Amino acid sequence: MTKGKRVLISGMGSELGSLVATLLEQEPAVGEMVGLDIDPPRRRLRRAHFHRVDPSDRRKIVGIVRDVDPEVVIHLGVWEPDARANPRDAAQWTASAAIGVLGAAATCPSIEHLVVRSGVSIYGRRRGSATRPDESVTPDPMTPFGRTLLQMEQVAERTQRTADVPMTVLRLAPVVGPHVPSPLGRLLRLPAVPVSALADPAFALVDDQDAAAAIVAAAGRRYDGVVNVASPGAVTAIKAARMGGRIPVPLLGPEWAVARFVTGVFGAPIPPHVLELMHRGGTVDAGHAGDAIGVMPSHSTPEVVQALYEWATVVHLRPSEAVA
Repeated sequence: MTKGKRVLISGMGSELGSLVATLLEQEPAVGEMVGLDIDPPRRRLRRAHFHRVDPSDRRKIVGIVRDVDPEVVIHLGVWEPDARANPRDAAQWTASAAIGVLGAAATCPSIEHLVVRSGVSIYGRRRGSATRPDESVTPDPMTPFGRTLLQMEQVAERTQRTADVPMTVLRLAPVVGPHVPSPLGRLLRLPAVPVSALADPAFALVDDQDAAAAIVAAAGRRYDGVVNVASPGAVTAIKAARMGGRIPVPLLGPEWAVARFVTGVFGAPIPPHVLELMHRGGTVDAGHAGDAIGVMPSHSTPEVVQALYEWATVVHLRPSEAVA
């Protein structure tokens, strides 16, 4: 980005969105920065101007976007089911935000570049499909979240055609971090972690700091195309549970319905896309990111899992060891 670009960030109130805003505030190439979300930012921002708005309020969203007339739009308005919202609201808000933000961006005379957050759930895990899909694989989602992501990308593609500008679509592996509201992260932190008794497939994650760095890099590169973003390496559910000193509990068919009910009671519901991850895995070919956006994740997937557990660790001190 050249100096003084006007940047609009949808989804700025999320952990990832506020982290992206914090990084962009340090960039001299960024001039005015405006964000919108249903929740306020999770970090203190010094330069960004934030609008709290319901994703369903399309008229207000369109008015904000057109008033800003951004040169760069970073669309992070994606709600993962059972992360910050229940599945019904998550799907509705993601669809509404895409239509409102991206639809308005298409009519802005100054728009130069779009960056859109998506996810690897869009690929689906059907029998016979690629085990490590790269960006050339046609999306074939099997879960509600995957289908929501596909619909959002289709809205983004229409926006790109109308605006005739480069668009970078970042398909992120599950974003996990100590402070990230993640259904997978909550599940792995339970004392006993349900796992498949028939298979223990591997999946990749991405640290929230690495995901934010990728988004900021994409905003500066203006790459036109899809980029998978995932940390190197992989873990399985059993390995992840053991890394955190948890007890893996193997389950078969009907037992999963009971497990989903129980984990939901304890604040860790298992949405279908996480269940797909546990049964079919979730690795992707993310080797193209270095060439496309200039950065690769600096943390491996096992390191992401380890950080998730280390954050929750409490060290008990004896009175004689306490600091006065």
